Amino acid sequence: MATWILSECGLKPLAPVIPRPRTGAALSSTSRVEFLDTNKVVAGPKFQPLRCNLRERNWGLKVSAPLRVASIEEEQKSVDLTNGTNGVEHEKLPEFDPGAPPPFNLADIRAAIPKHCWVKDPWRSMSYVVRDVIAVFGLAAAAAYLNNWLVWPLYWAAQGTMFWALFVLGHDCGHGSFSNNSKLNSVVGHLLHSSILVPYHGWRISHRTHHQHHGHAENDESWHPLPEKLFRSLDTVTRMLRFTAPFPLLAFPVYLFSRSPGKTGSHFDPSSDLFVPNERKDVITSTACWAAMLGLLVGLGFVMGPIQLLKLYGVPYVIFVMWLDLVTYLHHHGHEDKLPWYRGKEWSYLRGGLTTLDRDYGWINNIHHDIGTHVIHHLFPQIPHYHLVEATEAAKPVFGKYYREPKKSAAPLPFHLIGEIIRSFKTDHFVSDTGDVVYYQTDSKINGSSKLE
Repeated sequence: MATWILSECGLKPLAPVIPRPRTGAALSSTSRVEFLDTNKVVAGPKFQPLRCNLRERNWGLKVSAPLRVASIEEEQKSVDLTNGTNGVEHEKLPEFDPGAPPPFNLADIRAAIPKHCWVKDPWRSMSYVVRDVIAVFGLAAAAAYLNNWLVWPLYWAAQGTMFWALFVLGHDCGHGSFSNNSKLNSVVGHLLHSSILVPYHGWRISHRTHHQHHGHAENDESWHPLPEKLFRSLDTVTRMLRFTAPFPLLAFPVYLFSRSPGKTGSHFDPSSDLFVPNERKDVITSTACWAAMLGLLVGLGFVMGPIQLLKLYGVPYVIFVMWLDLVTYLHHHGHEDKLPWYRGKEWSYLRGGLTTLDRDYGWINNIHHDIGTHVIHHLFPQIPHYHLVEATEAAKPVFGKYYREPKKSAAPLPFHLIGEIIRSFKTDHFVSDTGDVVYYQTDSKINGSSKLE
């Protein structure tokens, strides 16, 4: 392309600029061809200088002015044409649908998890039991010795949290992630769960049902959504107890005796439809251990007095129940984005497990054995709790957007979760009676309005 210069006579093309070579032929300023490094001179073509009539020279710029200035839209269109889009808007990427089938399977997740994460170390598991039992008895001894009303509230919060830690270790025994020895799992599980009034086998079996059907709108065992018809049939008191804090956080003892609304049976009754015939002996054993612990507490009440027993055991038990209900609920509810529940052919073990949530509990993460790392636990409950964090980090690239990063606790204690559970109680009330993929809906009558949102 010719280079243009502005001369006295207007725009004229400029002769190409030829770099001066160090050897070979070159044009001299006298229009002769000279050979570098030689004395030869060859006559060459003569270049005519630009001539113009000084009398007629026009100092104005000889460039035509445009008839109009292009609009911003036209300039943008020109840019789009230059970029090859031909003025067509870029297609927006579709929004992520958490209810869509994932592009990976369980084998892909399993392959991403390091092999040592599957190894169960009974000695390491027992070390956590020893640690927690020592903490429980140490806290009780210190509170009884000090016997000060400035100390008791702190003791209740700490001891209730330790009762919850004992439950988590018994929960690992129920899953078989404590060790590969089923007898060891059963003995430790009974000791831990009976000490906090939980029937080990009865709860273990119902919890297994929960894992087998997690995310199913009808077959899930605990904290599953109510269908709209059942929700509207609930009386006012039942609705308040289920959807008004703090009452839902006291539901676990009631659940042990009567299960969730819409389901029948008891964790203490060997003939309940929760269990198959060959599990009845296990249920009887666990119920007997539970009754023995209850009898021991009654005896302690006579020895130390009911008030002292209430302070040392009763109030921490209530705190433990609140921990259990809080954690269990928040692992399946309360996310800022609506999460799907499935029915029929849309449900699968993988899709149901991907609707569970990880939660951050600050300092409590270590105390309650990282149970907040819940997604991997739901998919692979045989992984020991001390490998859950590492396994989750390894699986995140496979999960992609199906993994929802938990909000970090800004304080040592997870106060940020209080607002989330209260909001969920106000908004997550029921799901549609029909449909294979359903989401929670809100009945505003609970908040004083009859409008269905």
